[in-house]
Amino acid sequence: MRISAVKEIKTKEARVGLTPAGVAVLVADGHNVFVEHNAGTLSGFSNDEYERAGAKLVDQAEAWANAELLVKVKEPVSAEYGFLRDDLTLFAYLHLAADRPLTEALLNTKTLGIAYETVQDHTGLPLLTPMSEIAGRLAAHAAATYLAAPEGGPGRLVGGSPGVVPCRVVVIGGGVVGTQAALLALGMQAEVTVVDTSATRIRELGNLLDGRARVVMSDPATLARELIGADVVIGAVLVPGQAAPKVVSRTDLALLPEGALLIDVAIDQGGCFETSRPTTYANPTYEIDGIRHYCVANMPGGVPQTSTRALTNATFPYLRRLAKLGPADALAADPALALGLNTQNGLIMHKGVADALPDLPNA
Repeated sequence: MRISAVKEIKTKEARVGLTPAGVAVLVADGHNVFVEHNAGTLSGFSNDEYERAGAKLVDQAEAWANAELLVKVKEPVSAEYGFLRDDLTLFAYLHLAADRPLTEALLNTKTLGIAYETVQDHTGLPLLTPMSEIAGRLAAHAAATYLAAPEGGPGRLVGGSPGVVPCRVVVIGGGVVGTQAALLALGMQAEVTVVDTSATRIRELGNLLDGRARVVMSDPATLARELIGADVVIGAVLVPGQAAPKVVSRTDLALLPEGALLIDVAIDQGGCFETSRPTTYANPTYEIDGIRHYCVANMPGGVPQTSTRALTNATFPYLRRLAKLGPADALAADPALALGLNTQNGLIMHKGVADALPDLPNA
């Protein structure tokens, strides 16, 4: 099979979907591998490393044109829609429920789209989990950074100081992102509250966090009380394949103290705050009603040398299976991978995406 990895062109995105080690395995398996020039440079992989592994270095257009199976990290942006076609399989994060233009482009070109974020097995979401872990940790880092005065914050230290109270951090959602955000915030000695809607998960978090954080059942009244006086609110709500529910309204912003910071880690799926809109590392924050919002849509892209390795550790076995069996047989043989199928033959194939975009053709 002809397999290509391309350089990401989304703003400040430096990850790459295939490492030189992965190239070497695919070439040994008998596949032809094409890598766009400088695709892995910011992830720590040189062009020479890819060539030594057996890849052919090509330009952007050649990488897309040569591919039967194209692997990347982030969803194609509008400048890449022209490369989509009906004999191409795209394996990447897609987040289609929050991206109508890309969904329409995939449907119009009849591209086979397999989304990392909806592959699901007995462990959960194996291709989303490593990036969720990193994003959760980065959310706590962002809190520390953007509460500081040089970054436009109120000038508060997350963990306070002896005799000075720490910041109050409220984490909405106790899944992978929320757990990692809470753990790191606790490590910085913040006062942490996690709210979740699952009684089972609340019990698990109570044990995991060992009483160091408040873990409470979420409902609108409880969440409103927790927002009062919160210095940082981290939105970590995820419904696989679906648009994120809006759990904090614009009206709720009045509950927060001046200078509070909202960090929306669910922004790839449309965001879980009503006032969220995607931002980038080039311009990560904006203010509404006196409340700062941090909504960077590709947070793990800021640490590419860590996140590329974590991501490809998870994705490569699936990529290798797709290449070995071909997409049709691989999807038929692997129920977990089959749940990653989002578009095929001009139809939406994933229920969550179809529910979010009900007027578009679906199976």
